[in-house]
Parts: sequence; C-alpha cells; structure tokens
Amino acid sequence: MAAASSSSSSSSESNEANSKWLDAHYDPMHCPSVCLSPPQLVVGDLGMAGHTMRLKVYRGTGLASESTLLDLPSAVVTFLMDQNEPRTPAVAVTSGPFVYVYKNLRPYFKFTLPPLDANPLELDVWEQAKEVSRWGGGTLGQRRLCHYPTIPFSVSPTPRFLAQDVPEMENFVNLHKGQPIKRQTVITCMSTLKKNMADEDAVSCLVIGTESADVLILDPEAFTILAKMTLPSVPAFLDVMGQFDVEYRVTVACRDGSIYILRRESKRPKYCIELSAQPVGLVRVHKNIVVGCSDETLQGYTQKGKKLWTVYLPAPLMTMSLLDQKSRGFQAVMVGLANQEVHMYRDKNLVDIIRTQDVVTSICFGRYGREDNTLIMTTKGGGLIIKILKRTAVFEEKDTSLGPPVAQSIRLSVPKKTRLYVDQTLRERENAVAMHRVFQMDLYRLRLMAARAYVKALESSLVPVTSTLQEPLKMNAVVQGIGPTFKLTLHIQNTSAGRPSINLLVSFLYDQSLYAMKRAFFKTPMLVPGLNYPIETFVECLSDKGISDVIKVFVLREGQSMPLLTAHINMPVSEGLVAA
Repeated sequence: MAAASSSSSSSSESNEANSKWLDAHYDPMHCPSVCLSPPQLVVGDLGMAGHTMRLKVYRGTGLASESTLLDLPSAVVTFLMDQNEPRTPAVAVTSGPFVYVYKNLRPYFKFTLPPLDANPLELDVWEQAKEVSRWGGGTLGQRRLCHYPTIPFSVSPTPRFLAQDVPEMENFVNLHKGQPIKRQTVITCMSTLKKNMADEDAVSCLVIGTESADVLILDPEAFTILAKMTLPSVPAFLDVMGQFDVEYRVTVACRDGSIYILRRESKRPKYCIELSAQPVGLVRVHKNIVVGCSDETLQGYTQKGKKLWTVYLPAPLMTMSLLDQKSRGFQAVMVGLANQEVHMYRDKNLVDIIRTQDVVTSICFGRYGREDNTLIMTTKGGGLIIKILKRTAVFEEKDTSLGPPVAQSIRLSVPKKTRLYVDQTLRERENAVAMHRVFQMDLYRLRLMAARAYVKALESSLVPVTSTLQEPLKMNAVVQGIGPTFKLTLHIQNTSAGRPSINLLVSFLYDQSLYAMKRAFFKTPMLVPGLNYPIETFVECLSDKGISDVIKVFVLREGQSMPLLTAHINMPVSEGLVAA
C-alpha cells in the first residue's frame, strides 16, 4: 500500500512538473456562468431550481459583492460606458427581455426590449370579446386561435386562455378582455462591440440577439437601439469584431444549424455557412471562424464561408472559448469536453490538454488580479477552478507551425565560400550597371525577334487559327495508321458568333516523290458557327528508306491566293515499308 501511494504521488508530481499550468484555486460552489473583468471575477449564479439567482463578484478568491437577480441570467459581459475617470467597467446581465446594467457593483440601469406587433387574428378575437357581453363560452375564440398553432401569440392573456377548460373560458374572457395585448421577446445571447476605437479600454456597445431572430446594437450611454439586423433563425452565439463607427462584422451561430455573417449597414446576412450539426460554441481566431458542433467536431472556416479543416473530438463538446496570450502573440481555442478534459487547439493542431475534477461547463481566459494569463473554469457540479499559465510555458512549435513541416526549416550544411566565388561576387558588385545593361539589351533583342516571328506568321497565315475577324476559323489535323497508307483527318471549325463561312477551299502541298494522295484538293461545305467539320483523305508513303516529311495544308477563299490559315503536319515514318 505504501509503495502504491508513493508511486501515485510521484506520478502526480511529475505530471504537475510537466504541466504548463499552476493550480491556483478550486472551490465547489454554484456558479455555472462566468465573466472575467480585471481585476475581478463576475459570476452569474443560476441558483437552485430557478430560485436564489444571484450575480456574484469575486476579488481574488473571496466574495466581494453579490446582487439578487429576478430571473435566470442568459449572458454576462463587462464593458466601458464612458470616458470618465476612474475607468471602471460596468456589468451587463441579460435576463428574459431585460438587460440589467450594474456600475460600481450597484444597479444602474434596466433596458427593456421593445414589444413586438401582436398577431392580427389575436387582436381581432379580443376586440370581438370587448364588444359582446357573452362570448359563447369562449369556444368560438378558442377554435379560431387553435386553428393557427404556429402563430406566435402574446405573452398574456392568450396563452393562458388556450390552457383553460371550456366551462372556465367565459369567466376568463370577461376578466381579462380589458387587458392590453402585448407580445414580448427575450434575449438569447449578448456580446460587446467597440464604439469608435480599438483600444482595450475604449467605450463599447452592447450587441444582443433575441428570440425574434433579431440582432440589436445598443448605445452605451443612452441605451437606445443604434442598429437592428434580422436573421433567418434565432441566434445562439455571437462573435463581434471591429468598431461601430468605422466597420464591424458580426458572426452569429443560429439554431437552424447555420452561421450568418453581418456587416455594417447591412440589414440581412452577407454570408451563410451551413454546418453539419447544431453549433455548441463559436470563437474567432484572427480572421478565421472556429465553431464546435454537436457531432463532436471542431471546424474552421474563413470569413467568406470556405471550410478550412475539421477536427474530430474524443468526447462531446460542452463549451469553448479563446485563449489569447498577448505577450507572445499566441492564440488558441479552448474546448471543454464531457470526458473531464480541456483541449487547446491552434488551428487543427492539439497543443495542450488539461484534466479537471469535473466536466467543465464554462471557461474564460484573461487578466485576473495581477496575473495576465489566468484560466477560470466552472464545472457541472458547481466547482470553480482557477489556473495560472506558467511564465516559462512555451507551446510546442511543431504543433503550432503552419505550412510546410518543421524538417524544411532545418539549415543545410552549405560549403564554405571559395576564392572563385568571392572574386565573382566582387566583379558583379563593381560592374553591376554594365551587366544590367547587357542583360536588358539581350532581353529587348529576344522580344524583338519573337515579335517579328509572330508578325511574319500572321502575315503569311502560318498558324492554324485565322487572325482576321471576317473569317474566324480554327483547324487541327489527326494522322492515323502505321503505313504505308495513312488516314489524314482535318477538323475545321467556324468560331464566329453567327456568321457562316462559304466558298472555302482546302489544298495540300507535299513532296510527290515521298507521298501520294488520292485527293489533294477539297471544296468545303458551308461552315455553320460552332460545328466541327471533319474532312478525310488518304496519304500513301512511296519511300522505303524510313524517312518522313511535312505536309502543308492551306485553307483559301475561292478566287484568292493568300491562304486564310496554314497547318504543318509532321508525318510519321511508315513502319510497314521499313519492316518489309
């Protein structure tokens, strides 16, 4: 037993020595949602069974303040509202249709989402209820409302009316027919957007996603709606970059399994990324988008929706966040898995693994107190874990390198410079101007010769494509057979848009001592644009010496001696006569 305990303790000590993280704090408390606000920790406590919801603020490892929340919190962020000194960030907590803003750890402002337009059918039914004293037991209104089950009704009193029994509907209608019809949405996610500067302590706007598939940007001082954008589905995760007054980009992962990208002054999404499964988390790394899906995959995309890579995870994904080590310029994606592990990926490369006491449900990295690189995690059982990245921690270069493998970066053993190399270098350095002039002269001469040859070929029609717009033709030739008789097929095509070619002749020029042709002159039919016209003839080789020559093909217009185009056919050696 003593030996087993000593071996386990030694293995744990070796793992801790090899780890890149220091264990700073662990507390089994109830704090399912966290937000890091240097030098404090803001915790949204969901309470027990929907009761005792609280907003807790920690300084170090002790509780500094707590406030009671009226409903379950859905998101917590910190942001700067103004330029006043001291620069103390405010805390925004979303709950239902409200955004509660706390400043100096005290309630400061409550923003309420504007109500939505009620359903016309619902308004019509309740207007009829106001006009008549008895509503027929309420069954008529119930039938009309239940006929459209997919229509969103108001929060009150229609849903409660539909839940009533038939004998109680009449009393319910008489009691509530004077109440106003309201339809209210709720907030599903929230993030922040810099107002006009990209500094870390710049004023930020609140960006919220609602159940009505809208994205709203709020002014940080007056809390008015600066911009409103509509999505095809309900947003679940938000990632924002840029400045509101300059240019910004909002990346939204929605419940329909797609990612939509919104830009400044656009009411609708500009790009759409269809995922293989429902999104579980969304993180932006530099200019790329990394999304975790419910099918245990981590996928990377560009800003325009091009898929870059896919990583298959060993367990279902619970949460994900960004690790930004600004001192080294290192960024990675932290992924909390259901097997009590936290994996860190740089692109698709795994760079580190952290094993925890319980399943991690939320994770955050940043400055906390005096430490710049602090990792804070909350677990499924309500535990709070704080780890500090070692100052000597360096993530493996082989895991994070992009492009070619590391072996290509190894320096080659280049031999020492010889005396000849040094003399040649000195000569080039002293005569650099003269050598450059000679090089330029040779280059100009080469270009001139190429241009002259090209003009000569065009003027003499030595190319298989015509250069005139009046007769745009194209021709190629195919030779078949091993000899002594060859089958020669010409393919002529009219490349004009809609003008046919007529009165064209095809002529062959060859050495009559080597070859004989049954038919060396053709008159082509009318060439319709876009069609390929094959012209076939047979060539017989007369020599048994194993030699070959070139047969020239000319396409002419009737009555003209200048060919429209020319083709040179290199005939193969006749294998039949050579074998004989």
